Amino acid sequence: MGNPDFVGGGGSGDEECPAVHRDPLTGGFYLVGRQVTDPDVLSGLREHLAIAADEAVIWQPAEMADVLAEAATGNYAQGRQGPGEPTFRELLARTQRSAVHLEMRDTYEPDHPGFNDWLQGGSGRVDRTPWTSLVEEATARGVKMRRARIVSEPPTDYIRWEHMITDVNIAAGEDVRWLPRRQAADLLLPHADFWMFDHRIVRFNYNAGDGTSLKAYEFASDPRRVAPVVAAFEMVWERAIPHEEYKLG
Repeated sequence: MGNPDFVGGGGSGDEECPAVHRDPLTGGFYLVGRQVTDPDVLSGLREHLAIAADEAVIWQPAEMADVLAEAATGNYAQGRQGPGEPTFRELLARTQRSAVHLEMRDTYEPDHPGFNDWLQGGSGRVDRTPWTSLVEEATARGVKMRRARIVSEPPTDYIRWEHMITDVNIAAGEDVRWLPRRQAADLLLPHADFWMFDHRIVRFNYNAGDGTSLKAYEFASDPRRVAPVVAAFEMVWERAIPHEEYKLG
């Protein structure tokens, strides 16, 4: 097998997925899209052919017809590269109405310079202009940015520092709330922290055990996966305490 060529994608919009690739050596195809799990659809397909245990059915929207035709005929630029995973900046730039963030850990980035400065008796303040500029740009065009944090009590030193510097988030235009972990005991929550854009695209964030970001992300846009995330965030938000009212014990 060769290094697959990117033929085209973007049938579902922002995340350039689904997509079609072709192996330049074998001429075989790679389809990226939503895996079909609907039992009725799979049952109907099995009336026409067997689906082996190691096979997956991938759905492609009608808008991908031209891309599929290009792949079939080989009428595309050889060696074409796809756009790669969208960055946070790109996702936020495409957001029109809402960006929400759920944080559920008690420690992040233990080597953060601001945190270490605060531990040593300093102000704990560092230049956060890159972040505040993103928030200001988004809120200026009407995007509502909300951040909810589920925290243990008594809080860790990291959360105490984070609470102290949250005034910067508020000033930039974020709405921030806090929820004590015990008050979230009956909520069904996702497996990881996430950002969600326009209640349509979710980017899960993965961290190491000590909180360090792994810079590893998982994207979800299937409405069946996004809907429970929407519900989980809104339940947290309804219970959470506005930043101005949340006092650390």
